[in-house]
This record gives sequence, C-alpha cells and structure tokens, in this order.
Amino acid sequence: MTLTKSLIPKAKNGVGAFVFSCRKIEFNYCERSGSSYGMIKYLQNHLIPFAKINPQMEIVVTPRPSKHPLITGTYLNLKKKQVCVKNKNPDEIAEIVKLIRDNTGVSTKKRFKKPVISTTKSIRGIWSPFHTRPHLI
Repeated sequence: MTLTKSLIPKAKNGVGAFVFSCRKIEFNYCERSGSSYGMIKYLQNHLIPFAKINPQMEIVVTPRPSKHPLITGTYLNLKKKQVCVKNKNPDEIAEIVKLIRDNTGVSTKKRFKKPVISTTKSIRGIWSPFHTRPHLI
C-alpha cells in the first residue's frame, strides 16, 4: 500500500460533503384541469428558487393532460415516491417537495416479521410426534 492510497479518505454520507438521496424530482400537471391550479402557481413562483438552492437534483416538468398533478421523486437506490397534489395550494406543495427531497427512498414498512413469543403455555400442550398412535401398515 502506497502512501497516497492511505491518505485518500473513504466517502461516507455525513462526513465531509453531504449527498442528498433524492437525485430527480418530476412535476406532472394538466394545463386545463382545475385540480392543477396550485401546481401551476407553484411552478411559476417557487420552482426556480428551489432549483437554484438544489443544483444537485435534476428537475423535470412535464404536462400530463387530463390527469391530476403528481410529484415523483427518484432516489439513489432507484426507488420512486409519488405524491398526488390535487387541489393543494403552493405552500402545501412546497412542504411536499421538501419532504420528497429530504426522504431517503427506503420504505418504512416492516421488512421482517418477528416470531410470536407467548408468555402463557398452550392449553393443549406442546405437540410431539410421539403423542399420536403408530400407523399400521
């Protein structure tokens, strides 16, 4: 091992530079729908300052005719989180965008089911193959 390799630090999130887990945010809206009114106002007034503050993220705005507005976040682990923002005002949409930006993309549901441990004994007792009658052949 050379001296230069030992001086190179290993990249860890939270040590040195912080890397957001969210790499892409996609905004979908309908130009004619009334449920997209808040989304259109958010895109006009709040999106450009948000994009300037977060240059590390790819921001995509696409029209989605005859559908409710939708915000999709794509994370480094290739998971996606979609939030429907129909009939929301721009301030509520700003909170949802911050939530998507700060999320890690890991699902919050339980992954493993733990076995049930009972403190009381079974009424029937513990089953054993020796409790049954032997089979006649």
